[in-house]
Amino acid sequence: MPDLWRRHMYDSAQLAGHIPPHSAAPGPLLDLGSGAGFPGLVLAILGRPQIHLVESNGQKSLFLAEVARQTDTEVRIHSRRIEDLPQNHFARFITARAVAPLPKLLGLAAPFLAEKGEMFFLKGKKARDELTDSQKKWKMSVKIHPSLSDPSGTILQIGGLGRQNDFFTEQPHPG
Repeated sequence: MPDLWRRHMYDSAQLAGHIPPHSAAPGPLLDLGSGAGFPGLVLAILGRPQIHLVESNGQKSLFLAEVARQTDTEVRIHSRRIEDLPQNHFARFITARAVAPLPKLLGLAAPFLAEKGEMFFLKGKKARDELTDSQKKWKMSVKIHPSLSDPSGTILQIGGLGRQNDFFTEQPHPG
């Protein structure tokens, strides 16, 4: 790829400027659908501790382990589907890049989000449409940050997640 650094590494690394430092906001970070390590492994290499990478593809999980070993980076790799991850993992932060449309991604992330947790999702040009669709089912606070690596991309910073319902609101798990 002619622009591997900007398209993948820098795209992932820009999240470090939005996620509060571990010293100010301690707690695990869960990266859903880690693939080749974007953005979770990049954030770990940059020094973020307590990162959990979730990747169902065995070959990709082996790749993540090898890169972590070669870069002397501590991460925990969960080689399974997000839906099969035990729901006793609560994360202060959740990240994802190119995993699923936002309405589905929120459903995948919600069981793992700690109380007062935040999600940071790298999204493309359909981000606003995905937000509109998501707000039919979910209550949330959203900050939209422009991507530094892709003029058509955005970073969605989402907190206060709960399901829309006329009778009750489901809250994130404590953690």
